[in-house]
Amino acid sequence: MSIRSRRLRLVERQPQDPRDDELLRTLGYKPVLTRRMGSFGNFAISFSVISVLSGCMTLYGFGLNTGGPAVMMWGWIAVGIMVMFVGAGLAEVTSAYPTSGALYYVADQLGSKRWGWYTGWLNLLGLLGAIAGIDYGAALFTGAFANLQWGFEPTPGKTMVIYLCILLLHGLLNLFGIRLVSILNSISVWWHITGVAVIVGVLWAVPSHHQSASFVFGKFVNDTGWNSHWYVILIGLLLAQYTFSGYDASAHLSEETTGAQINAARGIVRAITWSWLAGGVLLAGLTFAIQDYSGTQNTDTGVPPAQIFLDALGTGGAKILLLIVIVAQLFCGNAEVAACSRMVFAFSRDGALPGSRWWRRVSDRTRTPVHAVWLSVVVAGVLAAPSLYSTTAYGAVTAINVIGITPAYAIPIFLRLRNRRTFRPGPWTLGSWGPFVGWIAVLWVTFVTVLFLLPQSYPVTTETFNYAPVALAAVLLLATIWWRVAGRRSYQTPAYSNARETAGLEEEIV
Repeated sequence: MSIRSRRLRLVERQPQDPRDDELLRTLGYKPVLTRRMGSFGNFAISFSVISVLSGCMTLYGFGLNTGGPAVMMWGWIAVGIMVMFVGAGLAEVTSAYPTSGALYYVADQLGSKRWGWYTGWLNLLGLLGAIAGIDYGAALFTGAFANLQWGFEPTPGKTMVIYLCILLLHGLLNLFGIRLVSILNSISVWWHITGVAVIVGVLWAVPSHHQSASFVFGKFVNDTGWNSHWYVILIGLLLAQYTFSGYDASAHLSEETTGAQINAARGIVRAITWSWLAGGVLLAGLTFAIQDYSGTQNTDTGVPPAQIFLDALGTGGAKILLLIVIVAQLFCGNAEVAACSRMVFAFSRDGALPGSRWWRRVSDRTRTPVHAVWLSVVVAGVLAAPSLYSTTAYGAVTAINVIGITPAYAIPIFLRLRNRRTFRPGPWTLGSWGPFVGWIAVLWVTFVTVLFLLPQSYPVTTETFNYAPVALAAVLLLATIWWRVAGRRSYQTPAYSNARETAGLEEEIV
C-alpha cells in the first residue's frame, strides 16, 4: 500500500452518500456539519472515549481499596456483559434516529417533549462529568510523571493547574474541524491497542516476581470503612461501569458519519467489545505485577499504577509506560470534548439551553460548533473544583458521569420497548431479540444508577461525601426550573415525517 493510500485511509475520505443528508432532512434537520467519518472513524471515537488506559488506570486505586483484585477482575467481566446489552439496545435506536442529539431526540420522538428534555439534561451532565473525569485523571498521571522526572509534588492545586491546561488543549484541538478529530481518533485506536500490549508485555516479562492467579482473581480487600462485604463488592463495580461509558459518542457524531444508520450503530457495539477485551487484559497485567500491595495503595506519586510501574521496572521503565498512558488519556479527553460539544450543539439547536442561539453557532470555515466546544470545557473545569479540598471528589466526579449518562442510555431503550408496535427500526436491528435485550439493559441501568448514589466510604464526612447525588439533584432542579421558565416554549424538536422509505435504505438484520 502506498503512502498516499495509507493517508487516505487514515482520514477516511469516503464519498458522501446523499441518502445520509436526505434521511437527516426527513428527521427534521438541515445538514450543517460535514460528513468526514467512515465506519472506522465512528468506532474510533467511542473506543477512544471508553479508553481503558484512562478509566481502568485512573480508578485502579479506587479498586484496590474497594474490593481489591477479585472485585476488579470479576466485576469487569460481569459489567462488560451487562453493558453489551445496553450498547446493543442503544445501537438499535441510534440506527433508527441518527442525529447529533442522539438519546434525547429518540426520547422525544418515542415519548414526549418532557422525556426528551430530561434525557437531554441527564446526557449532558454525564458527558460533562466524563470530560472532567478523563482530563482530571490525565492531570493526575501527568503529575505522577513529573514527580518521577523532576521531583514535582502533585498537590491538589498544582494538579488543578495541569487539568485546566489539558482542558484548554482539548478545546483548541476541537476548533480545527472534524477531519482533525477523526485523524486523532484513528491514531488513538492503534495507540490504545499497542499501549495495552506493551504495558502488559513488559510487566509480564521484566519483573522477577508476579502475584498468583488466586491473588489476582480471589483476593478481596475492604479499606472503605464499611463492614458489609456485599456492599463493598457492589460499589466496587464503579471502576468497570465508569470505564464503560461514553460510547454514545458514536451516536452524537452520526451527522458527521457516512452511512450513519449502520456505521454509528456498529461503532457503539464494536467499541464496547474491543474495550472489554483490552481492559480485561490490562487489569490482569497490572494486578499480576503488583510487588507491594500496601505501598501501591499509599504511593507518594498519588497514582497506584505508577507505583506498580516503578516497583516492577524502575524509574526509567515507569516513565515510559506513564507516557503511554498519558498520551492515551489525552486522546480520550479530546474525543469526549468532541462528543459533548455535539450534544451541546444539538440541544441548543432545539432551544433547550439558556443562550441556545449562542451555543448552536457553527463556524463557517471549519463547520465546527465552536461556542459549544468552549462551553463544554469551561463547565467541566467547574465540575472538578471540589478536588481542591476533597480527597474523594474525583470518585464523585466519575460517579456523576455514571449516574448522568447511564440513565440517559436507558430512557430511549425503555421508550422503544413501550412503543414496541409503533417503533420502526433502522437497518441495524436486533429483530425479535430487541425486547429481551432492552429489558435487561433497562434493569441493569436502574440498578447501577441507584448503586452509585450511595456513599463510597465510611464514616461519611465532608471529605468522603459522595457529591454525585448533589450534582444529579442540581441538574434535575435546573432542568425543571428552566422548563417552567422557558423550556416548554423554546424547546422543540422537529417532527419525524415517518418517510424513512424516501431515504432508499434497505433493512439489514444484524
